[in-house]
Amino acid sequence: MLEFLADIGYERWVLPALLLIPLGGAILIYVARIGRGRVDDIANAASARVIAFATLLVEFIVSAGLWWTFDPARSTWQNVVMKAWIPEWGANFVVGIDGISLMMILLTTFIMPLSVLGSWTSVREKLPAYYALLLVLTTGMIGVFISLDLLLFYVMWEVMLIPMYFIIGIWGGERRIYASIKFFLYTMIGSLLMLVAILYLWIQTWQAGAPTFSYDSLLRTIDVSRTAGLLLFGAFFLAFAVKVPMFPFHTWLPDAHVEAPTAGSVILAGIMLKMGTYGFLRFAMPLFPDVVMSPAVRTTMLALAVIGIVYGALVAMVQPDFKKLVAYSSVSHLGFVMLGILALTLESVQGALMVMINHGISTGALFFLIGMIYERRHSRMIDAYGGIARVVPLFAAMLTIVSLSSIGLPGTNGFVGEFLVLIGSFRTEPIWTVIATTGVIFAAAYLLWAIQRILFQPVTHAENERLTDLNVREMVIMAALVIPILWIGIYPKPILDRMERSAAQFISDVERGAAERTAASRMGN
Repeated sequence: MLEFLADIGYERWVLPALLLIPLGGAILIYVARIGRGRVDDIANAASARVIAFATLLVEFIVSAGLWWTFDPARSTWQNVVMKAWIPEWGANFVVGIDGISLMMILLTTFIMPLSVLGSWTSVREKLPAYYALLLVLTTGMIGVFISLDLLLFYVMWEVMLIPMYFIIGIWGGERRIYASIKFFLYTMIGSLLMLVAILYLWIQTWQAGAPTFSYDSLLRTIDVSRTAGLLLFGAFFLAFAVKVPMFPFHTWLPDAHVEAPTAGSVILAGIMLKMGTYGFLRFAMPLFPDVVMSPAVRTTMLALAVIGIVYGALVAMVQPDFKKLVAYSSVSHLGFVMLGILALTLESVQGALMVMINHGISTGALFFLIGMIYERRHSRMIDAYGGIARVVPLFAAMLTIVSLSSIGLPGTNGFVGEFLVLIGSFRTEPIWTVIATTGVIFAAAYLLWAIQRILFQPVTHAENERLTDLNVREMVIMAALVIPILWIGIYPKPILDRMERSAAQFISDVERGAAERTAASRMGN
C-alpha cells in the first residue's frame, strides 16, 4: 500500500484533492440538473443522491491513504502544499497535517457519506441544492482542519458556515428560520471578532516589513503587549467558544440540533462542534500561551468547562424531547474536551482528542437513530414511545449499544477518552476533575433512563405496535458506526500513537511559549 501511494505521488496532491473533490461533485450535480432539465424533479433527485454519495465515498477512500502514509514519529507538518495566493499581502495557500488534523479529516470523510445515506428518504424537497450544499460544506470543514495560513483558515471557516445556515433554514423543522438565524448570528459575531484579531496580527507583521498570515511565522514572531494579547485571545476565544459550544455560549445549539434535518444534526455534532476545540488546540492557545496560562484566564476557562459538563448533563436529564436531550449531552461531552486541553498533560490532551473523535461517532449515531425512528413515528418525544424493543429489536440493539458508548461503558470508545481525560486532568487540576466526574454519573442517569422509557417500559401507544425495524440501508449506516465504537474501545493504540507526538508538541508550545513571553515581559519592565 505504501509503495503504491508513493508511486502515484499521493503525499503531494492528497490535501488539495480533498478540497476539490467535493466541489467537483457539487458542480456535477448542477450540470446534471441543467442537462436533464429543471422539470424532471425525480431524475434530478435520484442523480443528486447518487452523485453526492459517490463523491463523498471517493473522498473517504482518498483520505484513507493518510492513515498509512502519516509518520507518527515526525513532529513537523506532513503532506505540506504551498502555493502563492496573494503575495502582496503575504497570504499563501498553505495546507498540511499533523496527528490532530489527521484524525479530524478522517472523522469528517467518514461521517459525510453516512450523512448522505441518512438523508436518502428523510429529505424530499430541493434535493440537488441540498446535496450540493453538503458537498460545499465538506470542502469548508476539511479546509479548516488543514489550513496553515490564517487568512485561508478564516475563509474556510466562513465557507462551512453558509451551507449549514441554509441546510437548517430550508430543510429544518417548524422553527427552522429562528434556529438558522440564531446559529448564523452567534457564529458570525465570533467569526468577525476573530477576523479583526487576525488582521491585527497581520498589521504587526506588515509594520515590521514582512507581512504574512503564515501560522508558523506568527507562532514564532508574535510580540504584543499584555493588554493587546488579552484582547486578541478574547476574540479567538469567543469565536471558538461559541462553536464548541462552551457554557454560556451554548444556547444556539439545542435549537439548531432540534430543527436541523438528521444529516445536519449529525454533521453539527460529529464534526462542526470539534472545530471549536480544534481552534483552541491549533490557534488560540499556541498563539497566546502567556494569556492562557495566566491564573485568572485559565481558572475562568476551567470553570466554564466544568460548569458545562455538569449543567449540560443535568439539563439533558429533564428533556422530554430525545433529540434535545442528545443536544444538551453534547455540551457536557465537549466540556470534557476543554477540561482535557486546559489540564495540559499528555494523557488529558490525548483523552480530549479521543473524546472529540468518539463524540462524533457515538452522538452522530444517536442522531441517526433518532432520525430513523422519527421517520416512522413522527415524534421525538420520549413519552411517545415505550416497549418498542420487542417490535423493533434491531433498532433497540443499536440504540442500546450506542447509548452505552456515549456514557463511557468500558469496552466502548466513550470509556477510552473520558478515562484519559480524568486521569490526566487529576494530575494538574484535581478539584475541577472531581467535580467533572459527576458528569459521568449524570450521563449514565439521563441516557439509561431515556432508553428504559423508550425501549422497555409497557407499550402505551398503539402506533408503536406497527413500527417497522431498521432496513438494509439503515443497518449499513449503524454497522459502519458500531464497528469503530467497539474497535476504539478495545484497541485504541493505533489512534493514540498517531496523535501522541502532536499532543506533546501542543503542550510544549503552550508551556514554553508562556514561559518565554512571561520572561520577556518581565525583562521589558
